[in-house]
Amino acid sequence: MPSKPRILYMDSDIVAVHKPAGLKVHRDGYDDPRAEVLLQVVRNQTGRWIYPVHRLDRPASGVVLFGFTPDMARTLSDHFRQRKVGKTYLTVTRGYVEPSGSIDSPLTPNAYAPKHDQEPKPALTLYERLATVELDYPVGPFATCRYALVAVYPHTGRMHQIRRHFHHIRHPLIGDTAYGDARHNRFFREHFECRRLLLAAMELKLAHPRTGRPLHVVAPLEESFKEVLQKIGWLHQLPDAWRAG
Repeated sequence: MPSKPRILYMDSDIVAVHKPAGLKVHRDGYDDPRAEVLLQVVRNQTGRWIYPVHRLDRPASGVVLFGFTPDMARTLSDHFRQRKVGKTYLTVTRGYVEPSGSIDSPLTPNAYAPKHDQEPKPALTLYERLATVELDYPVGPFATCRYALVAVYPHTGRMHQIRRHFHHIRHPLIGDTAYGDARHNRFFREHFECRRLLLAAMELKLAHPRTGRPLHVVAPLEESFKEVLQKIGWLHQLPDAWRAG
C-alpha cells in the first residue's frame, strides 16, 4: 500500500504535497469509487476543497500542487502550460546515458493512441547524469549490467514524457512496466526489493501567482526509492534536501 501523503507547503492559495508512489492524483471513469486518491486525502488533511493543477503518474512519487480555488488552479495550470515552472525529477535508467543531454522528440498527446489519430506535439527533456554503477550480474545477453542515476528537467509536459523519452533513446527507466525492460525490472525486484517505478518529482520552482515571490518546493525521496539508492551506494550523491526524512 502507498505511504501517506505529506504536506510540503501551504498558504491561503496553494498546497503542495508529496504524493506516494502507487496513489492516483484523482479518479477517472475507470476507478473504483471507493479507492483512495490524493485529491480526497489532501481535502481531508486541509479541511478545504482543492483543485488539481498538473499530473504526476500513479507509479511515480513526488511533489504535486493544488489550488484552493478554481481560479488559482487555472492560473497555476497556465504557469505549467507557459513553461514558467522549473521541474526536477530523479530516475534510474538502464545503461549509461550521456553525462548531459537533451531528448527532443515529438510525442502524441495520448501515449496509447495510434499516431495517425493524434498529431504529435513538441516535447523536450533535458537531463544530467549524477552517477553510474556496473554490477557483476548477467542480465539478458551481457555478463554485467549497467545503470545510471539521472536528474531530469522536462521542458514540456506531455503524457508520460520522461518515461517515453528515455525509452526512445534506449535507456528505459527501472521499474517502468509500460515502457521499460522486464528483465532489468525483475533484477531490481530480486536484488534490491524494488517494486516501484524509480521516478520521483523532486522540485518545483515558480513565481507565486499572487505575490510574485519565488516559490521553491522540495519533496524528499520516498523511503522505497531511498532504500534502493542506499543499497546501490548512490544515496550520498544526492543533495541533503532530497535525502531528508
